[in-house]
Amino acid sequence: MDLRQREHIETVVQATTYLSPPALLADRIAHDAIIQNSWRRCVHQYGLDPSRMQEARILPQTRLREHQERIDDFARIARHGLQSLHAQVAALGYVVLLTDAQGVTVDYIGDTHSDAALRHAGLYLGAEWSESGAGTCAVGTALVTGQALTVHQADHFDATHIPLTCTAAPLFDTHGKLHAILDISALVSPQAKDSQGLALQMVRIYAAHIENANFLRAHRRDWILKLNVAPEFVDVNPEYLLALDDAGRIVGHNHRARLMLETELSGMPGATVLGQPFETLFDARLEELGRYVYSRPSEQRLVALNRSGGLLYLSVMPPALGWQAPAAPAQVAMPAPLAALSGGDAALAQQLERAARLVDSPIHLLIHGETGSGKEFFAKALHQASARRAGPFVAVNCAAIPETLIESELFGHLPNSFSGAGSRGKRGLIQEADGGTLFLDEIGDMPRELQSRLLRVLAEGEVLPVGAARPVPVRLCVISATHHRLEQLVAEGRFREDLYYRLNGARFELPPLRARTDLDWLVRKLLQEGAGEPVTLSPAASERLRRHRWPGNLRELRNVLEYARAVCSGGYIDVHDLPDAVAGTAEPAAVAAQPASADRAPEHGTAAPFDPHQLPPEGMLLMQYLRASGWNLSAVARQIGISRMTLYRRMERYGIQSPNRRDGGEQA
Repeated sequence: MDLRQREHIETVVQATTYLSPPALLADRIAHDAIIQNSWRRCVHQYGLDPSRMQEARILPQTRLREHQERIDDFARIARHGLQSLHAQVAALGYVVLLTDAQGVTVDYIGDTHSDAALRHAGLYLGAEWSESGAGTCAVGTALVTGQALTVHQADHFDATHIPLTCTAAPLFDTHGKLHAILDISALVSPQAKDSQGLALQMVRIYAAHIENANFLRAHRRDWILKLNVAPEFVDVNPEYLLALDDAGRIVGHNHRARLMLETELSGMPGATVLGQPFETLFDARLEELGRYVYSRPSEQRLVALNRSGGLLYLSVMPPALGWQAPAAPAQVAMPAPLAALSGGDAALAQQLERAARLVDSPIHLLIHGETGSGKEFFAKALHQASARRAGPFVAVNCAAIPETLIESELFGHLPNSFSGAGSRGKRGLIQEADGGTLFLDEIGDMPRELQSRLLRVLAEGEVLPVGAARPVPVRLCVISATHHRLEQLVAEGRFREDLYYRLNGARFELPPLRARTDLDWLVRKLLQEGAGEPVTLSPAASERLRRHRWPGNLRELRNVLEYARAVCSGGYIDVHDLPDAVAGTAEPAAVAAQPASADRAPEHGTAAPFDPHQLPPEGMLLMQYLRASGWNLSAVARQIGISRMTLYRRMERYGIQSPNRRDGGEQA
């Protein structure tokens, strides 16, 4: 502890001990009332000890991500403001921080050459600057007071921070709630506090810009009123912003508008700005708002406040979607990859028409449907119909990758970044999809701890490989698919709500095969696509296919037709060429399965023998493949297009046990 720090601690102790410091201390305690009140809160309310110097607190990555995700949308809007502000102040040694309402730094721009010093000082991503934790500081004290202010050098409560100068302004949401803090800070600065006057003005200006940008986005579907005392600036830089619903009530405001209108309502006890009718506050009629649109000269758009008579210039923006019912959308040409998915089924055609409008949209797409209903085919068609068709299509089955590997597989890793990583590093699947489409199949099975990392990819357009310190930018469209009801997983806490809404930009529901009216077309199409000689179906076989319930959907249909093609004679498929589960002739087989053995405990603790008659249709079909291959599990997995581990899980689900296990293993 140096002399300056000891003197600072003594000053804080004296200032917080006396309500009115003795005359001998008056010169030393020259801090303004905001700083002195903050010091007293630190001692008497938070129980902080001025003699206990604390290092800056940097949250671990997992905790930081939680804070970032809660403010993700706002932080993305604020990012341009942070970059513009940093460009103005970087040469003077400042870094720019954005914190959430808890004082945690969720975004940061600084000098990369000073990373170590900035992190040590707490001017870094993940730093926690609440007043109750760090003492008097610009972020924490702005959070408590709701005011823009500078906490300069010895204004800080903790003597660790007295080299710093920090200037912060609160950022409010459109309902007046303090939402975040914008801060610029420097490791060194001139001794005099008034040297930071320009810094304070710049932070206030950029805080207003960020608030206004957030306001315009949040209320793009409402009537937006821009107001200024100067007609020249009412359209380009409005001081006050208000949002009206269709009934003319105020549903949002920026901070300056709230302060102005609270003064206007000061004679009405209990009145709040939100919910007030436009005509209560302004000397104008709601139906006359058309007089104040941008097309009229700004000098002709003067409006008066009802109570004070103050004059403001007004510019009105109608809702982005208009106030009239939109005209029926024009027909769009159906891209060939999408048209090839349907033979005339009405439900699927409706989904395809909507997909044709969204193929080049920047929003992410979610496909829901039963297992085997063609979700990956739908995703590939979306990719092939889009402007990204020349880019890669990378499919990831989130349920098939082991949990221990999914992070490095998706995000990649640097050399030797974890045990077993190897010395060469690896690009992750997300980077491999750069410039194209990333298809996340079975997204509902993604481990929850990785969902937050995926959220950052979607929000920021960048990926952080395992072991890396800096993210890598990526440009891609994400299409996800699941057979789960994600809403239910969200309600059960198994899937992040914020990720669900990020993925669910547009949702497509694929009908199950049993509900489709184009089965005959599908059968002909699949038989034409198959390898080998052309084949035809007998009327009886066609009827059997139409009567089957198809629990495995398109995947089951494809497998059934491949099986029938392989066993039929003369290119003619009859009923007896269909798998037993489809033909309705399933019989027990001598080698179907063994009774439950000691290494697989039967349900309910009983040793009931295996009965293939009790299998559901998809289980009976799986038995057909296993028997036909001589229980060669690898061959069956390749044939039906799943991993061997997935095949094991399905066998276990249906209670099927390979007879080859008696010999100590299964055929590969």
